[in-house]
Amino acid sequence: MSSHSAANTCTKQYIHSRNSSIYSSLLQAAQQNPRWVNSTTRKPLFIVAPTNVSEIQAAIVCSRKNGLQIRVVSGGHDYEGLSYRCKIPFIVIDLVNYRSIYIDSELKTAWVQAGATLGELYFKIADRSDIHAFPAGLFPSVGVGGHISGGGISTMLRKFGLAADNVVDATLIDANGKILDRNSMGEDVFWAIRGGGGASFGIIVSWKLKLVEVPSKVTVFDIDRFGKEARELVHRWQFIADKVSEDLFIRVIIQNSQVNGIKTVKASFNSLFLGEADKLIPLMSNAFPELDLKQENCIEMTWIQSVLFFAGFKDRKVLKVLSDRGTLYKSNFKGKSDFVQNPIPKIAFEEIWERFTKVESAYMLMDPFGGRMDEIPECELPFPHRQGNLFNIQYLVKWKIDGISESKRHIEWVNDLYNYMTPYVTHSPRAAYFNYKDLDLGMNNQDNTSYSQAKIWGKKYFKGNFEKLVQVKTKFDPGNYFRNEQSIPLMKYA
Repeated sequence: MSSHSAANTCTKQYIHSRNSSIYSSLLQAAQQNPRWVNSTTRKPLFIVAPTNVSEIQAAIVCSRKNGLQIRVVSGGHDYEGLSYRCKIPFIVIDLVNYRSIYIDSELKTAWVQAGATLGELYFKIADRSDIHAFPAGLFPSVGVGGHISGGGISTMLRKFGLAADNVVDATLIDANGKILDRNSMGEDVFWAIRGGGGASFGIIVSWKLKLVEVPSKVTVFDIDRFGKEARELVHRWQFIADKVSEDLFIRVIIQNSQVNGIKTVKASFNSLFLGEADKLIPLMSNAFPELDLKQENCIEMTWIQSVLFFAGFKDRKVLKVLSDRGTLYKSNFKGKSDFVQNPIPKIAFEEIWERFTKVESAYMLMDPFGGRMDEIPECELPFPHRQGNLFNIQYLVKWKIDGISESKRHIEWVNDLYNYMTPYVTHSPRAAYFNYKDLDLGMNNQDNTSYSQAKIWGKKYFKGNFEKLVQVKTKFDPGNYFRNEQSIPLMKYA
């Protein structure tokens, strides 16, 4: 590492072996889903926590020479733990110390190193301006590197599209350790890493983002409804959520609950409006009168305070909490996803409600599309789920007690729900969101998976864009060095 790095830093400061005092704490911080951690889980030989790009280059070159695989952690929220586990000897490059953020003087763009979290990015923007933002995810502890490379759904996607739609440049290190920007990597690779995942092509070390302008005041509301009333409202929501003003985002969170000790199901209507309440209330009265939105339900605040609102922080005056890298969401969980193009019938919601009373800590999160998402062609980026999609569904189940039986019970529950939803969601293929990674959709072989095998899962994430991703991968990383259970395959193994 010393001989391949241009930096003068002592390697002991950023390379941590298993007997290092910091090794365990770094590994545990990266493992956001403990269900993937047990006595049989292979641990990385080393954790590299670089502070500069030269150290990342050296780690790639040395790992290849020694026949080791690489996994990269930015925030550690990978749903299937692929960023910190591997079946063959490997190292982890943890970008926790590589997270600088530079915002230009005109507040138009920001260069963000891939180890920064979304919370750190939002805090930095808010420190400079009350009327600028970036459309990305809700959880502040999610890493910028992986989130944007998978697409990036947010509360502002109906106004500004995905996070990846607002990237103007990137820096990537390829399998030879070469540093590339948009110009030198080429437009095809730049296209591929904005929604097709970075882990198949190299290590993305920074993004150049286009900031967006937002009003000085936005309005939020969070309305809970229960039982049959909730079910009726969710059914009605499907017909308006993608058609209202693009300034309005109303997501629905379905979860199990209790009222007076009796099990029931709650639907939360969780909303961001890019404007003030006096404009929102008549808009809602016209489009969704059944929800009966009132002035007292509305809270006006700055955009950065709305970030805290959606992240679940009760004190929205202490912005510094966004820079706290300690996660609030560490638990055993299993997630799956769907896209919906036609309203789900009432009878299906009756069955969904019944299923939710039979498990604890389960969620069905529904994010509306429409607006700007309808205007962007399927092929613009690898993320193809644009026009015609009413909303996205994320199914999520969590459990606290470790063990095979608890894991099996909860995973079977979410799989049964997913199977039940088959007639009501997209088909040919049944679509899924790459950032909600799901190995149930299919997996690669350990070394070189065939195109025909990989397209089983690839078409679900990327539809017709999968072929182009394979072509880009074959040309850019012909040795298939960057690979995992759901990485883009090479065409030559078709």
